[in-house]
Amino acid sequence: MRQGEPDFLVLEYVTITKDPRTGLVVAIGGTERAADILQRTGGFLPARGPRGDYHRLPHGLPVEQQRLKATAASHALLCAGHSVHLDPALNALTAPNGERDAALRYLAQLAERASRAESSTEVAEVLTEIAGPASGLLPLTRDVVVRAWIALSHEPDAESAGPDPVADLGDTADALSRAAHRILAARNHAARAPERSTARTPPPSLPRQPSAPAPRRR
Repeated sequence: MRQGEPDFLVLEYVTITKDPRTGLVVAIGGTERAADILQRTGGFLPARGPRGDYHRLPHGLPVEQQRLKATAASHALLCAGHSVHLDPALNALTAPNGERDAALRYLAQLAERASRAESSTEVAEVLTEIAGPASGLLPLTRDVVVRAWIALSHEPDAESAGPDPVADLGDTADALSRAAHRILAARNHAARAPERSTARTPPPSLPRQPSAPAPRRR
């Protein structure tokens, strides 16, 4: 007798993740019992969507609050016997410096890719990561600096005889924009350049000179 496939009640599985389009933390799937746990433990709200009911956290919660509530709900569901997938980015029990360590590893990988690049195309790919208009490192860094400059601009001015550090911060944001523009121009140049190897080759060896005859001994 051929054994049939086991029956899985897929809706009993709960997935807690962050919707990339809206930024909302949503919980999909689960039974009525799971819905009760989500609402009582995590503060999730029931919602209706085009493909069925789901749960979400309230709008406007800080990121840390999102992580705490999602983690609490997932562990309560697990303790009640439910199967749960929690987005690692929402797990509040991970190492506190996990995101910073990941960013440092990413920068180290870019440096390694740049040093090992063997073609202009590979160089252009690295420069895109650094200065790409949408998600390049420099434009994102500039955005952080601009937000910090705006926040400091609302603070009362402190009397100082020296240069204004807040104004200098605004100038730094402009400098980052100019640097990103120059790097992007270099990236475009590398992308348009004919494909050629950038690996360093040893210089050609010089022709060997004949040695002078040894002087005769008398």
